Amino acid sequence: MIEIRKKLKASRAAYRIAVKGTLTLPFEARQKTRLRTRLASGEEVGLMLPRGEVLRGGDLMVASDGRVIEVLAESEAVLHVTCGTPEDLLRAAYHLGNRHVPVEVGEGYLRLAADHVLENMLAGLGARVAPIKTPFEPEAGAYGGGHQHEDGSGPGRIHHYGQSHEHGRDEGHVHGPDCGHEHAHGGGRTHDHAHGRAAHGQAGDPDDDHGRGERRAHGSDEERVHGTERGHDHGRGQKH
Repeated sequence: MIEIRKKLKASRAAYRIAVKGTLTLPFEARQKTRLRTRLASGEEVGLMLPRGEVLRGGDLMVASDGRVIEVLAESEAVLHVTCGTPEDLLRAAYHLGNRHVPVEVGEGYLRLAADHVLENMLAGLGARVAPIKTPFEPEAGAYGGGHQHEDGSGPGRIHHYGQSHEHGRDEGHVHGPDCGHEHAHGGGRTHDHAHGRAAHGQAGDPDDDHGRGERRAHGSDEERVHGTERGHDHGRGQKH
């Protein structure tokens, strides 16, 4: 089986690259980075691309035998959406975006994968919806490439670079020395570090000053208030 692990950044026209095979796929398959399929020649091929990669019609890839393979977007069932005014088309795009639907944007039209529920919704908004069969090339993420991200609450999801997202209250974070966030010390116990303000004890420093009147939870159920001059010991010869 031929393996494909790399997509070329160069275009066929710009460098007059000789294409030695084609791979025709619908959009759903072009989103997959691990896929076993066949070239137009009938040869079996395995895609092993970097995670988050999305193939577009016209993309070029390098096979394990050195051949350059061109990606072709397969014609598929889509909904072609038009409206009487630009404002109505924007309204339709807003409601589709609110449902996180992949949408292709063209001059005076929108296209999306065939879906009876969305077709009825668009008709209710006054849009004209026509089922057609054509290659589907929806918009890419606004921040470029995606990446796999484990949120801890379930399987990995793709997020766009630069897009903010929230983590659950129980999810861990990796903090730097100046983060100023709450840190978990195991067993559900936490305390706030005011990094850069409170002087933490160094090796050989007899005091561990957490600042005046700050509250720290140490041990399983007890809470202690540390003063401004009194240090405390976290273990055998180890200071915090």
